[in-house]
Amino acid sequence: MKPAGAPGADALRGETVPSAAVRSRALDYLALTKPRLNLLVLFTTWGGVFLASPGGVAWTTLLHTLVGTALVAGGAAALNQVWERQTDALMRRTRGRPLPDGRLTVVESAVFGLLISTAGLLELAAGANVVAAAVAALTLVSYVALYTPLKTRTSLATLVGAVPGALPPVIGWAAATGTVTLPAVVLFGIVFLWQMPHFLAIAWMYRDDYARAGIPLLPVLEPDGRRTGTQALL
Repeated sequence: MKPAGAPGADALRGETVPSAAVRSRALDYLALTKPRLNLLVLFTTWGGVFLASPGGVAWTTLLHTLVGTALVAGGAAALNQVWERQTDALMRRTRGRPLPDGRLTVVESAVFGLLISTAGLLELAAGANVVAAAVAALTLVSYVALYTPLKTRTSLATLVGAVPGALPPVIGWAAATGTVTLPAVVLFGIVFLWQMPHFLAIAWMYRDDYARAGIPLLPVLEPDGRRTGTQALL
């Protein structure tokens, strides 16, 4: 037991308790954006830019494209977690997230998600072009307003969810060229199809969690795994 007035562990490390609390809160907001997952979004966005313009684009265009996409993707992730906070609380792998754990409120998280996604769309429109911003807006709306509510209603939600997941390279293509042409559609199709075995593998690994949360993915509806394996192979 430390004597009255003795410095705490944070103070001994040169960090006050308030600053530690601010840092912890900032990390919770960062967690809302799903940074590890959205790093992949940025890689595919950059891939779209590169394939559309192998000779390169202005570094400012690339920077605005990646920053804008990151903000929109992070905002979509935050709004997704607002919507799914109750099901997240029922799943072992998600119950430690800021919302189900009570570290952030619904209002705080929703405002944060709306602010950064709006900032991302403005960044894309001003720093790249309106076409890239429009594709990003489609990504945001299809992920939050379509895929997220469908997850608890039908196993076909994975098909809907693959649409926003496959749009980042199209954002990159549009940012580099100002258009969405056939090669961009092909890129979309490649990433769209790749996501099917990816989604199904995750659903199989966490099928008990999804069943507990009432999310009717294919491995939950047919737990023998036969149709899951067939669909992934196809």
